[in-house]
Amino acid sequence: MKAPFNGNFSRYITGLIEQKNLLGYPYDSSASILRVFSEFCITHYPNETSLTKEIAMHWTKKKPDEHVNGVMRRITPIRQLARYMHSIGIEAYLIPSGIPGKQIRYVPHIFTDQELRAFFTEVDRCSVSPFSGPVRHLIIPMYFRLLYCCGLRSSEARLLDVDDVDMESGNLTIRQSKGNKDRKVVMSEDLRQLCQQYHEKVNRVFPDRQVFFPNQKGTYYHDSMVDYWFHLFWNKIGITNISGNPPRVHDFRHTFAVKRLNL
Repeated sequence: MKAPFNGNFSRYITGLIEQKNLLGYPYDSSASILRVFSEFCITHYPNETSLTKEIAMHWTKKKPDEHVNGVMRRITPIRQLARYMHSIGIEAYLIPSGIPGKQIRYVPHIFTDQELRAFFTEVDRCSVSPFSGPVRHLIIPMYFRLLYCCGLRSSEARLLDVDDVDMESGNLTIRQSKGNKDRKVVMSEDLRQLCQQYHEKVNRVFPDRQVFFPNQKGTYYHDSMVDYWFHLFWNKIGITNISGNPPRVHDFRHTFAVKRLNL
């Protein structure tokens, strides 16, 4: 169970999240931003009970090296919070739509065959870590193969439970994905075999586990850890002649789609 929100805006934040959940939205990433916003208000405006222009505009200030799209992601839930407060008769400052400016469209990086070979060669060399759990060296190679070979979103792989992976048929059940819908994904036979071998090895450390990719506590990894893994191993392969935007974890999904279309 997630910890309750603190601060003077906690009841409004909780109400907004409950409303979004009732409408069928997981709202997890926005809830995380609202939790940071709540702590921000406790730190900078501990006695303020109104969502004022001063608070809202302070929140919109761009951090050093922060991308404009990142600022926009931070601002959107605060706009939604203000609209929710308006809907229940509470005055709140609504951040104008022109802030922080026009979103920059991201052009995905499509991995070349050379880049894919180099990346997966490097992750296969992953060693045991005393900090990220006793099965990290098993998780990372399997995790990134699921992303690329099945075109999964990072969160879809990260939040898989053991019951979602049918080792016999090779079917993956992706629960409450985009649009709050479930769907089925079928693994290739060689990937199914790798998945089964991975499961058997991890089960020796975490018998009867629920989470398919467990951290050291047996629960789900945070999405920031996945980004860390990716950049850790991508930087090791030493490929620097990249045209366009630098690659991200989500670009495995884009690459999967492009390669399927080109078959």
